[in-house]
Amino acid sequence: MAALNLITFADAAGSRAGVLLSGGRVLDLAVAMPPARDMLAVIDGRAPMLAAIRALAANPPANALLALANVALQAPIPKPRRNVFCVGRNYMDHVAEGDRTRGITQSEVPKYPQFFTKAADCVIAPGANVPTHEGVTKWLDYEVELVAIIGTAGRDIPKEKALEHVYGWTIGNDVTGRDLQRRHGQWFKGKSLDRSCPLGPVIVPASDLNAADLAIGLKLNGEQRQASRTSKMIFDVTEIIHQLSSGFTLLPGDVIMTGTPEGVGYAMQPPQTMKAGDVMELTIEGIGTLTNTISD
Repeated sequence: MAALNLITFADAAGSRAGVLLSGGRVLDLAVAMPPARDMLAVIDGRAPMLAAIRALAANPPANALLALANVALQAPIPKPRRNVFCVGRNYMDHVAEGDRTRGITQSEVPKYPQFFTKAADCVIAPGANVPTHEGVTKWLDYEVELVAIIGTAGRDIPKEKALEHVYGWTIGNDVTGRDLQRRHGQWFKGKSLDRSCPLGPVIVPASDLNAADLAIGLKLNGEQRQASRTSKMIFDVTEIIHQLSSGFTLLPGDVIMTGTPEGVGYAMQPPQTMKAGDVMELTIEGIGTLTNTISD
């Protein structure tokens, strides 16, 4: 069974949820299944609605089909209900490369996940431009990340039940102003510049993809900068959900970015920063490629 690729798209009729089908076609769920008007409604519908969407995708009604070329992809969840939850320093080689920039040669494995958030307003679509924020930051950087979308609310979720709360997977780019990140101590400012959180291009339901060991990577202007596997996370998705939900209720539609592997620009020798015109291509096996360009 082919994986279902859930999308949010827009045209003259507005923004709505859909399914990306083969042959450059889009199934318009607002027409085929009106209750599935947007991605949050689809997620709130959980497994029963997902089963109905699968049936429609297998035999799509002609009046609900559009050409992908005639619509614009948006972020799968264009405006999350809450801040985007993030995990820092979650691949050991990334921990080590960051430590080296501070003169630390013996890195220690973090004992607990390091959580922070990006403002929900930072989320942008595949293909959308990311500003240089010239005059605000001199060290704009990229980070490819596996993103978990929560489908079922829960608090104090045990590890063995964590994946039951995941609706699906997408790709995120934690674009960061590194100098701001260090200057302010808390990471929110450096991580929450306008338009600094590209998401997409699709959500693949958790039932269609085991995300425990996927190839994950990023190219900048065609040059491979990051290349790893999700199995190299220090804290896997089950541990992240377990720890984040401790005393804190996760809600359907919550977006959780799970950390980036090694290869970020600020840790290169010499350090590399992004500039207008740079093209970021983020790929995760089984999900696809998220592409965005830096602009003035």
